[in-house]
Amino acid sequence: MTHLDVPGASLYYETDGRIGRPALLLLHAGIAHLRMWDPQIDALAADHFVVRFDARGFGATTCDDVEFSNRADAVALLDHLGIRAATVLGSSRGGGIGIDLALESPGRVRALVTIGSGPSGYPAVELTPREEELFAELDEIYDTGAIDDLYRLEAELWNVGPRRDAADLDPAFLQTAVDLNLANIGHSLERPVPVPLVPPAYGRLAEIAAPTLVVVGEYDISPALEQASYLAAEIPGAEAVVVAGAAHLPSVEKPAEFTAILLDWLARVS
Repeated sequence: MTHLDVPGASLYYETDGRIGRPALLLLHAGIAHLRMWDPQIDALAADHFVVRFDARGFGATTCDDVEFSNRADAVALLDHLGIRAATVLGSSRGGGIGIDLALESPGRVRALVTIGSGPSGYPAVELTPREEELFAELDEIYDTGAIDDLYRLEAELWNVGPRRDAADLDPAFLQTAVDLNLANIGHSLERPVPVPLVPPAYGRLAEIAAPTLVVVGEYDISPALEQASYLAAEIPGAEAVVVAGAAHLPSVEKPAEFTAILLDWLARVS
């Protein structure tokens, strides 16, 4: 296993493809880890140097309970690998980090892809009654201390979404989604403290000059859908795609469709 030691952590990372080809940096969702990108790796590595890592608190990365910057961790890995700039693909939480990185270190982000993400500092969005009910169930499980049940329910909430029934979805996909989140249980007692971008990204998106693709699943929760519309409207020249039949992780639920969308966009902006 390959790790990069940074202050307060040892980041687990993987690379695929040839060094020297256009670099892609993949940032995983908060209900997953770097394995979520497995369905895309072969296709992306054919023409790119693909880099992915487990953020602090996830996967095979280890860390101390200290303040840190997610943006600095990403830049440290790029520096370690000799990458001046990369196209950054971020899912959910990872997309938010990618947006912040494009603002804080614009020279390091050649292009940007967000998936079910929102900008830091975005105002709270009113949930639907069904969403309120689902998140209340999560809070109840959290209060019981049943960590396994919490991680399982969290994965189901985000990957099924508030407007679908789990019984109607592919059981293999749901199991994969649950497993991606359950793999993070070992980090449940860790408390690293991420340092936010100041000022936050909300209200600053016009500063992003990198070509941007905004992706969201048709059945994602209402805040993610609203934030995707905001990103597409505020980032100059941004393209937007809604992946039909998917919720919060379209790259996992609809891997072939997502990969085709991504490869087409990469070919046009490269």
